[in-house]
Amino acid sequence: MMCDKDQLGRKVSWVVVAMIIALVPSYSVAADTPQVSLNTSKASPRAVEPLTQRSILRDYKFAWVNIDHAMQANSTAFLSGLFAGTANSWLNDAVASQRRNGLSSRYLNQNHKVEAIFYAPEGDLIELHDTVDYDLQILDGSKAVQNEHVTVHYVVLMTPAADRWVVRQLQSVPSF
Repeated sequence: MMCDKDQLGRKVSWVVVAMIIALVPSYSVAADTPQVSLNTSKASPRAVEPLTQRSILRDYKFAWVNIDHAMQANSTAFLSGLFAGTANSWLNDAVASQRRNGLSSRYLNQNHKVEAIFYAPEGDLIELHDTVDYDLQILDGSKAVQNEHVTVHYVVLMTPAADRWVVRQLQSVPSF
């Protein structure tokens, strides 16, 4: 059976798509979707516009989904474009450390209570305080070696990029 160039290209494309789907780890959407609430009422010196609030909420939630995926798969590919600066360095180091030790981790049942503290007058920086509760599971291969419920406080700095807000700093602190 002979195929013309277009048919061959379509067949190759479908094969590539099928291979990618087979190689990407399967994730339960319900289990991986963080619950994130964002309160912007105390932001100063500028109020956060509703469209900006929705964008920050969407992108912050997406960033945490991808942190979880990166830590499960021990791959920094999930972090591309979502993190910059110290947040990017810290997460890349965390993934590399896990990989070296033959471990992986999962962030389950994430519940984020995020408060906007500072929103720059120019709209080019927002500081968030995130109090997150989650179940941390450390795995050695497919065997869970540690399960614990944790509460962590993060100071987060985000800046706008071309098509999304980017996490530039994700620093854990003892409390607010």
